[in-house]
Amino acid sequence: MSPMVTGTTDNAPDQDFHPGESAATAPVEDEDGLPFWEFAARGELRVQSCAACALPRFPPRPCCPRCQCFASEWRRVSGHGRLWSYVVPHPPLLPFYEQHAPYNVALVELAEDPRIRLVGNVVAAPGAGLGSLDPARLSIGAPVRAAFTDPAEGVTVPYWLLEEA
Repeated sequence: MSPMVTGTTDNAPDQDFHPGESAATAPVEDEDGLPFWEFAARGELRVQSCAACALPRFPPRPCCPRCQCFASEWRRVSGHGRLWSYVVPHPPLLPFYEQHAPYNVALVELAEDPRIRLVGNVVAAPGAGLGSLDPARLSIGAPVRAAFTDPAEGVTVPYWLLEEA
């Protein structure tokens, strides 16, 4: 499994990903995942779909799991979804995150297709930092919408905001 943003899960000693801070690593520029980050930089949430059978897929990969077609396209999605799962790490897993605790790591299923799930953080308001949302406000099934933040120059990542039910 190749991470789309190096440093978010691999704990590489020379790379740190700091949501809401100035130091962040750039997305891995692989052929399959690069368009996701290019669209995110424009404030668009798009998902790779098969050009032959239209099956959406995430994370991006070269071949459709349904029809084995290698042709794909990137379809814009609404950015609306629901909280499928979340965790509040206690204690924070990495030293940097200690100052942001408590913070959440959320798995959001998209409204367009519940099989498409994206990992991110739910924050209190646009531009709010990691850990800005009281974890007590989170509940499975809560409606959310995507927004974007620039944790470092040239790096744009999606995050999530709670919507009124």
